[in-house]
Amino acid sequence: MDDQVDKLRLVIIVGAARDDRFGLAAAEWLGARARSRQDFEVDVIDLATAWLPDLMGADPAAPLPSAVRDLSPWLAAADAFAVVTQEYRFGCPASLKNAIDWYDMEWHAKPVGFVCYGGASGGLCAVGQLRQVFAETHAVTLQETVSFHHYQQCRGDRGQLLETEDCRRDAIALLDRLAWWAHALSRARRNEPYDHPRLATAED
Repeated sequence: MDDQVDKLRLVIIVGAARDDRFGLAAAEWLGARARSRQDFEVDVIDLATAWLPDLMGADPAAPLPSAVRDLSPWLAAADAFAVVTQEYRFGCPASLKNAIDWYDMEWHAKPVGFVCYGGASGGLCAVGQLRQVFAETHAVTLQETVSFHHYQQCRGDRGQLLETEDCRRDAIALLDRLAWWAHALSRARRNEPYDHPRLATAED
């Protein structure tokens, strides 16, 4: 079988939009690990440069802003997502929640893994919040997570991520599970397109 045909498209989303972001280094690190495998093609989307508007109209029939339309094909083409997020006040960044809310079918029946960072909690409170959010998008969130506690200690003098044995092991587990779910859900979507469950009516 041609390896190129069977490759999965992994989209890594950098959720934080602050200057001097550890998240960008974490995304580049995970992307390099994913590209070293035979099963992934990788795109990195930095929400700081996506310029998604933060004001949504009330009319669902209104045309979408151009920035939202421009990003949609990249998300729609993904077989799997890895979301890189910092924790702000026990939650996820507003820029990330905003990006999730702009889209719908792009998330359906696709796996989502997390790379998170923060202080003592390592960003896990943000991940707990995001699991609830992604459940409403019909995505499948993974248990395997890469978490950086006291992340400033994980940075090199050039801002790069300093890999440890623990984070290397966790990244391998995350990518393995993303590949498993991406293959399974991709096959399922090919066999039967994913739609919202049909609501029962009195005539049923």
